[in-house]
Amino acid sequence: MVAYQTVLVGTDGSESSFAAVASAARLAAACEAELVIACAYSPMRGTELSAAQDQLGAEAYQVVGSAPAEDTLRVASDKARAEGAADVRSVAVQDEPVPALVRVAQECSADLVVVGNRGLRSLTGRILGSVPADIARKAGLDVLIVHTT
Repeated sequence: MVAYQTVLVGTDGSESSFAAVASAARLAAACEAELVIACAYSPMRGTELSAAQDQLGAEAYQVVGSAPAEDTLRVASDKARAEGAADVRSVAVQDEPVPALVRVAQECSADLVVVGNRGLRSLTGRILGSVPADIARKAGLDVLIVHTT
């Protein structure tokens, strides 16, 4: 069996996504693989930002721009190293989560994408789609959906 050489994991700063990072880090450590941590962001300004923050409340961290993404990546990288991942790289990507992860997977030649299961069982996820389900359909490589909720 060939071990994974590059493991990609997505994070949005939520505790659920950090659990996925921890799982990916343990797997990368076991395989002696590079771990790439990606965080997608969509910059907003002015009234669009205010409206989004009002609507999203505690989830507003996802729409404020690259600074929160960079902070999220620092925390995620620290968590990954604490789980034993030795070769950790992070990337902030201006895009929606699914296209961002698919693009980063191609750019870094990932052979595995790890995502949490958040959204898979929600009504919104069933109607509009969820990151884990969409990644599983669109990635074109192995996808590990870890139980994080």
